[in-house]
Amino acid sequence: MTSALDPVSLTQQLVRLDSINPTSTELPCAELLGRLLEAGGFQVQLHEFAPGRASLVARAAGGSDPPLCFAGHLDTVPLGAAPWKHPPFAGETDGGRLYGRGSSDMKSGIAALACAALDLVRSGPLRRAGLSLVFVAGEETGCEGAAHLARTAGALGIAGAMVVGEPTDGNPLVGHKGALWLEARTRGVTAHGSMPERGVNAIYRAARAVAVLEAFRFDVAPDELLGRPTLNVGTIRGGMNVNSVPDEAVVGIDIRTLPGQRHDRLRVELARALGPEVELTSRVDVPGLRTDVDHPFVKLLFDLVERRQGARPGPASAPYFTDASILTPAFGGIPTVVLGPGALVQAHQTDEYAETRCIEETAELYRQLGRAWCGG
Repeated sequence: MTSALDPVSLTQQLVRLDSINPTSTELPCAELLGRLLEAGGFQVQLHEFAPGRASLVARAAGGSDPPLCFAGHLDTVPLGAAPWKHPPFAGETDGGRLYGRGSSDMKSGIAALACAALDLVRSGPLRRAGLSLVFVAGEETGCEGAAHLARTAGALGIAGAMVVGEPTDGNPLVGHKGALWLEARTRGVTAHGSMPERGVNAIYRAARAVAVLEAFRFDVAPDELLGRPTLNVGTIRGGMNVNSVPDEAVVGIDIRTLPGQRHDRLRVELARALGPEVELTSRVDVPGLRTDVDHPFVKLLFDLVERRQGARPGPASAPYFTDASILTPAFGGIPTVVLGPGALVQAHQTDEYAETRCIEETAELYRQLGRAWCGG
């Protein structure tokens, strides 16, 4: 594969920039990509939703059809407590693997998308449709950058189809679940721990709420690709000290929903099940995604994958959510496929890595898709 910019080396450059959310910022990554894309003929704009929390939108003009959009996020999750054998910000390669935080999720995807886009524009005019890149901040904590772009007039422009470069091992996915993250708060009355009868224990109330959540069942049919919605209690915190009756406790709830599930109705159902002892507030509220496998864009991408792999991919989906939860409806419900070189099982792991071969092959697939859709 020949390229004016190697996606493996660009992945290394991005991994070496700490963009852990929320302790670091995405601005250095956005500036690096912005310089490369601007030098390659793109019009580039940076959009900050907070100091240093920068998203990038880059556009290359083309024909009269709506542009193809390449999308992804610049932030990563924290390192975790376990020691790393490979330095998390070195971008080391070893045995065909590129190690580092964000290598799979999803700086390899960003690098492959950017390199493919640069090659497409350098190879000649885009006769049918233009090309846009949307690289956002704040995905890992609830699509904050994408939401900021969606509510900023003129920031996103238009698009006719979109690829999101999240980790899929190079396989196209036509859907993913939505997310509703809630906090269930219980309140009580504090008292001395030796006289609990004088107080009201908020942790006991939270424990009763957790038991209700464990038994909760969704009144919705499973989706043939996405399966059933899920509910997980991920955190519990409460109390000031061991010798006091706690007057507050908070339970963190992670619900993954199916496309079309009404989150407002689900909240009402949960509130009814939990009762008046519990206050519910939303932390993240993003819908699921499902693109018809018979859409011409999906068929085109599946054709390209079949030529490369010798077998046609079947319809598949992801259990996670992506920025497409915000961007797809902001673009008017355009066909969207999730496809990236990273491995889902490597996302958020200690000693996270991406296969260098998959980075190169996925960049080539992006180029082929761009040529076919944009007419390059």
